[in-house]
Amino acid sequence: MPTIRIDLPLHLRRLAGIPGHELTLEVEHPITLRTVLDTLEQTYPQLRGTIRNHTTKERRPFLRFFVCEEDWSHHPPNTELPAAITDGHEPLIILGAIAGG
Repeated sequence: MPTIRIDLPLHLRRLAGIPGHELTLEVEHPITLRTVLDTLEQTYPQLRGTIRNHTTKERRPFLRFFVCEEDWSHHPPNTELPAAITDGHEPLIILGAIAGG
C-alpha cells in the first residue's frame, strides 16, 4: 500500500494527538481525496466531523485541500491524486482558511 504524507493544521494535530508537522498513512487504491480522508478518520476518529461533515462528507467551509501546490478544495472527492502525492514526494496539505475583513 502506498504511504501518503499529510500536513494538518496545528489545531487538528493537537486534537488527534499527532506529534510533529506531518503524518503518514497507508492508503489502499484507488488513492483519492475521499479514500485518504476516510483512512485519516478511521485512524484518528477524533477528527471525524472536523474536516468533513459527518453526514454529507462535504469539506468544512474553512478548510482547504492543496495537492502539489494547487487548491483541490472544489475537485470531486473521487478524483485520483497525482503520482507526486501517491509516491510520497509531496504531502497532501489540509489548511485552515482565514476569513474576515
